[in-house]
Amino acid sequence: MKNGIAREAVILVGVVRPPVTDIEVEENLEELAQLVRSAGGEVKAVAVQKKDRPDPATFIGRGKVEELAELVKTLPAKTVVFDDDLSPSQVQELEERLNAKVMDRPWLILSLFAQRAHTDEARTQVSLAQYQYLLPRLAGRWTHFSRQEGGIGMKGVGETQLELDRRMVRKKIRKLEADLEAVERARHELHKSHDYLPRVALTGYTNAGKSTLFNALTGSSAYADDRLFATLDARIARVAKSVTLPLLFSDTVGFIRKLPHHLIAAFRSTLGEAAGADLVLNVVDRSHPRYAEHEHIGLEVLEELAIERERVLTVYNKADRVPGAEGAPFPMISAATGQGLDGLIQAVEERLLPNFRLVRKMVPWAESARLEGWKKNPMTVRIMKEADGCVVEYWMRQ
Repeated sequence: MKNGIAREAVILVGVVRPPVTDIEVEENLEELAQLVRSAGGEVKAVAVQKKDRPDPATFIGRGKVEELAELVKTLPAKTVVFDDDLSPSQVQELEERLNAKVMDRPWLILSLFAQRAHTDEARTQVSLAQYQYLLPRLAGRWTHFSRQEGGIGMKGVGETQLELDRRMVRKKIRKLEADLEAVERARHELHKSHDYLPRVALTGYTNAGKSTLFNALTGSSAYADDRLFATLDARIARVAKSVTLPLLFSDTVGFIRKLPHHLIAAFRSTLGEAAGADLVLNVVDRSHPRYAEHEHIGLEVLEELAIERERVLTVYNKADRVPGAEGAPFPMISAATGQGLDGLIQAVEERLLPNFRLVRKMVPWAESARLEGWKKNPMTVRIMKEADGCVVEYWMRQ
């Protein structure tokens, strides 16, 4: 039950085909199950098919479809989710044969993002990604939406627009792209006004504890929850702890396996917080049994965003859930308990300090009115009174 409402019964389908291994498919399906649960569904069964190449009509072949149809009827299940991309004709064929709603992994991720988008920027980004997903699939056969009755996968575009044509979709995409460009220009102007501040971006695999870490470092109360993609919006705040440099931290959307490329493109304004940062923290849930793979996925996405490896620092979070990790040195931390946060700040400053220098400037008494501005400048370290005026010490980029 979810908020007193019965969860939607779902069957997952994975295909083992070279060079993908059985273990990789199993891991992908485990993550797909988490996505389904996050979207409000309950996984009732998992079906795996071994096939050298996808069947053009049904992806999994006629025999497996018959088995799946019997499973759908027996459970019963309302939805079947494939871990791979499906063509519109495959979706239509499968829905007719299975008598159930069928979707692929990309559309599930997009619909989950649509559920979690709360700000105008996030909703615009998700809508753009949904329309970009739909456009190449519009061949006059995307009619299966009209037979669906809501539930998982129907939040966003598919919920309100049942009959789509290419011209309308292209027009909508252009409008959404223009809206996002306006957001990016505004963000760029904001960044220009804060260019003098050292900026650190929190990134990493979804559910690694980025929002909890952001709150712990900045004293913020940003929403944090133990589920996939709990938050989508970039948040920015000054670090609350006493540090040498006045660090500015930003929290960004999480990464995941097989994240659709057009989704990364749509979230470029949010992920731009990472691209423009002085240092990027790749936050990893160290308690997860496949933390090394999550670390690698995070680094892969950052590479796709053209973020140089030398600008990335890996941070292992959730040390409180790792046996024997109490008191372990950085990069092991626990955002929940505060373990290792001082070491994290120290490591961040060690990486950033070479980019800044401490400057001393004399402000004569005759120009003392200027001191008010220096007092408000976060880069100011201290102001010392002397006979001829005040000496201002402040940090400046090299």
